[in-house]
Amino acid sequence: MSEINHPILEKKKIIKAVVIALSIAVVLLATAVLPAEYGLDPIGTGKLLGFSRLHITDKNTEAQGPSITSNQISFPLLKLENIGSKPDVPKPIEANNPPPKKQYEMREDSISILVPAGEGLEYKVLLLKHGSMKYEWIADSSFLFFDFHGEVKEENRGKAVFFESYTISNAKNVTGTFLAPFEGKHGWYFKNKGSKDVTVSLRLKGEYILLNKS
Repeated sequence: MSEINHPILEKKKIIKAVVIALSIAVVLLATAVLPAEYGLDPIGTGKLLGFSRLHITDKNTEAQGPSITSNQISFPLLKLENIGSKPDVPKPIEANNPPPKKQYEMREDSISILVPAGEGLEYKVLLLKHGSMKYEWIADSSFLFFDFHGEVKEENRGKAVFFESYTISNAKNVTGTFLAPFEGKHGWYFKNKGSKDVTVSLRLKGEYILLNKS
């Protein structure tokens, strides 16, 4: 049986192969890895070939604008007990009046409302029963606490005022459609809990009459 002769690489060839492999690794490191991973471009190929754009730094992230996560903002828990007037305040009998045969004329308005830092205010409109309204409001900076609610138009109002809350939350932007369950004032109570004034841009479209903020 004949013997199998395995090829034996010469020492010079082995050294040459190692040198070539190291050279390739160094070139890849300088042209791709350093620009993409560390933002280093020693020979300028990272910018030329586009690898530098893959590098993300803290400054790049800040330039895209701050992101709001759930652990950055904390609001108190809202429950059913927060909705509307107290249980001992009776609902006025006027809430059961039938809707009118004709609603207010359709209109559309854009209102700017300044909510001072640390203060609260109301902005309301007058709607007849079953009057409809579309609304949109946007706060220009921080979140606001708001209570979207309505008060029944009463002939003889007592000391305790009945009001019905439709939505209570903390937000910067809300939009929706509303159908008045009774005739009266309907609108928003905004509370600015921050240290800077907030401007609310309110848009309305529907069957209502504008009222001054109260």
